[in-house]
Amino acid sequence: MKITWLGHSGFRIEIEQAVLLIDPWMTGNPVFPEGREGEATADATHILLTHGHGDHTGDALAIAKDKGIPVAGIYDLISFWEEGEGITGIGFNKGGTIEVNGAKVSMVPAQHSSSLGGPNGPVYAGHEAGYMIAGEGHTIYLSGDTTVMADMGWMGEYYAPDIGILCAGGHFTMDMKMAAFAAKKYFAFKTVIPCHYKTFPILAQNADDLKAGLPGVNVIEAGVMAPITL
Repeated sequence: MKITWLGHSGFRIEIEQAVLLIDPWMTGNPVFPEGREGEATADATHILLTHGHGDHTGDALAIAKDKGIPVAGIYDLISFWEEGEGITGIGFNKGGTIEVNGAKVSMVPAQHSSSLGGPNGPVYAGHEAGYMIAGEGHTIYLSGDTTVMADMGWMGEYYAPDIGILCAGGHFTMDMKMAAFAAKKYFAFKTVIPCHYKTFPILAQNADDLKAGLPGVNVIEAGVMAPITL
């Protein structure tokens, strides 16, 4: 299994026979290296979205149309795009599980907000979500944008993820200390990869507090476009 950070909250996850693009925002992303878009999206089989904000949906439609691959996510947003944009979608909801080329993706709660930009202000885009992605003997908890929430208790017990990809930049989501608290209280991760940080000055610029709060856990500060093999 390979996990490649695309900067901010974007990831490329190669698991089983799937190549998943998570929240692919490269165009205009200040930390994504210009000219490497093709490398990031090569052989992609599915796009997976956590919510509708532009820093998560950014390039999703363009990639889906160019490559002819499906976009999976909350039913409301996906059905809206299927009708209005002509994409192939896999719309589901919290509690649901889909199979994508041998990997299983389960939608779980997150606590944030979700909207698309519209001519007269924000447009409803369904609920925000996180995911449990299972395959190759691992389960990844992809938090999406969220704060700490009690739902993490049953999620950690039921799915028992060993890898956490956690938003941790603060201001818009939980910060590094909160992410460490959640990881220690609700989960038993062997590996944690922070995201939604470094992109802008208002966000955390390093994962020092996350590392300090999780002794014994392999906290990886991923480099953009530097694959991690697990």
